[in-house]
Amino acid sequence: MNVKIAALILQQIKGIPLQGTQLLDFIINNLEDMKVKNVVTLDVTKLSPMADKLVICTATSSRHCRAVANNLLVDAKKAGIPPLGIEGMKDGGWVLLDMNDVVIHVMDQEHRDFYNLEELWSGNSKHING
Repeated sequence: MNVKIAALILQQIKGIPLQGTQLLDFIINNLEDMKVKNVVTLDVTKLSPMADKLVICTATSSRHCRAVANNLLVDAKKAGIPPLGIEGMKDGGWVLLDMNDVVIHVMDQEHRDFYNLEELWSGNSKHING
C-alpha cells in the first residue's frame, strides 16, 4: 500500500468520506500499485445518472483482473468504502466494480479490444439497425 492510499484510508478513519477526486485518486493509485496498464478515466456525468466517472484499465490476464479487483475491494473496505456491486470475478476477463460515483472496469486485453468502452462512452458509436 503506497503513502497516498494510506493517507486516504486515514482520512476515512477520521470520519471524512472519500468522494469526488479523492475517491478517484484512491482508485487510480490502487490500480497503479497493482501494475495495470492504460488507465483511462471518462467523465460520464452528462451521459449517465448511474456514475460520474468510469475508470477503465487493462490487466495482463484473467487472473490479474481478479487480483486487481480483489485488492481494490479489500483496500476500499478498509477505507470504509463498500462497493455497491461486483460483476465478473468468477470468469475474470472483465471485472466491474461499482463504487457509487465511480465504476471501474478491469479488463484483459482481449475484452478491452472487443468492447472498446472508450468509444462507446465517448458518444462516437454508431447505431446499426438491421
